[in-house]
Amino acid sequence: MIDIEKLLPHRPPFLLLDEIIELTDDKIVAQTLLRADDELWSRVYAGHYPGNPITPGVLLCEMVFQAAGVLVASRLKDTAIKGVPILTKIENARFKAMVKPGDTVEISANWGEQLSNAFYMAGAVKVNGKNALRVSFTVALAEAE
Repeated sequence: MIDIEKLLPHRPPFLLLDEIIELTDDKIVAQTLLRADDELWSRVYAGHYPGNPITPGVLLCEMVFQAAGVLVASRLKDTAIKGVPILTKIENARFKAMVKPGDTVEISANWGEQLSNAFYMAGAVKVNGKNALRVSFTVALAEAE
């Protein structure tokens, strides 16, 4: 089992990945169960479309970005390249399906191109086998404090 907290600076309640299903040099697949009684999700769902709650798109994007952070950290851990992955650009976010409390989502991120300390990537969130989100983005490394 991969210890996400060793590769990512996020901590509960804002660590949005439950487990890593697959991790290669070029791809990560993670999974998260959106528990309506969870510390973070209960608050989100209480205020985001009360009575018919849906998961905010920005938090679906954040799941992809966290997965990408794990991928970057894992890929670079044995290199001289150091730093904390920081989101620098979001492009072409497309929302295709609603994600509800109780859903289990599959989160993926794919390695694209690397230019110096910038990494061009793409990712997705699936719910019930259907695309809920597709997004392209750029991550750069910032100095760790």
